[in-house]
Amino acid sequence: MPNTEVKTIGVLTSGGDSPGMNAAIRAVVRRAIYNGMSVKGIKKGYQGLLNEEIEDMNRRSVSEIIGLGGTILGTARCMEFKTEEGIKKAAEICRKHGIDGVVVIGGDGSYRGAQKLSHEGINTVGLPGTIDLDIACTDYTIGFDTAINTAMSAIDKVRDTSSSHERCSIIEVMGRNAGYIALWCGVANGAEDILLPEKYDYNEQAIINHIIENRKVGKKHHIIINAEGIGHSTSMARRIEAATGMETRATILGYMQRGGSPTCKDRYYASIMGAMAADLLAQGKSNRVIGQKNGQFTDFDIDEALAMQKSIPEYEYEISKIL
Repeated sequence: MPNTEVKTIGVLTSGGDSPGMNAAIRAVVRRAIYNGMSVKGIKKGYQGLLNEEIEDMNRRSVSEIIGLGGTILGTARCMEFKTEEGIKKAAEICRKHGIDGVVVIGGDGSYRGAQKLSHEGINTVGLPGTIDLDIACTDYTIGFDTAINTAMSAIDKVRDTSSSHERCSIIEVMGRNAGYIALWCGVANGAEDILLPEKYDYNEQAIINHIIENRKVGKKHHIIINAEGIGHSTSMARRIEAATGMETRATILGYMQRGGSPTCKDRYYASIMGAMAADLLAQGKSNRVIGQKNGQFTDFDIDEALAMQKSIPEYEYEISKIL
């Protein structure tokens, strides 16, 4: 059963890091202290919890971190936490350190951990910390805005040199098996082709034909945005060059999209969500995740949130092809 009175909360970041996590940590700590609670920082995600890498936090602990990328608490993957024994051990460690509730900042996998921890009597609230925008219960995830702006800037630079050398450039962006970064950057950067895991039919000949047709009408370069979930950009570049005779290069943007100082939107939204997480725990709530839907910040039951499905909006995809 969840605790009706939470006096001490722990905060951790789990899974891949994303810009804005520090803003969320800062808000959790300061709002919790304002609410009369104590706060402990849990290092390196669930792995750090199992290793008891736990420290007291105060307002000064989170000074001047709102503009930093990454996460001051660190993050790690943890296979042990996926086991029943690991979950029970984590709950006992929480009780040992007087932690009544935990704020988990991460993606769907992190939510599943929070869900299981709540079943062991530890109040939990999840925040959507991922650049992938692939959490179904929310229209916004912490770090997505920074990631797409970082990628957009990089793609603009690649386009400059692609145009100068009259090349085809395949630019691979992150997003695991979700194509949101590719879709947004493809539209924002004016790409000629956008390849999304949710939509791509692996008809490479259609891309080749598109390049040939564009060259016939005087197009000097060609930009293809390829999502990480499709991958294989380098081998794709070799095949396209062989088929079209157009010099083709692959650029994989990689982890640069996760780093850097977060945008104003990521700082602001993460701050509101972090404060809301502390408020929910102060109210004795558990097994909740915070999302932003239709312009409003709200919370969902984790079970409900994990059951939701998310897909690329069909209208937006159709527009991306026309543009």
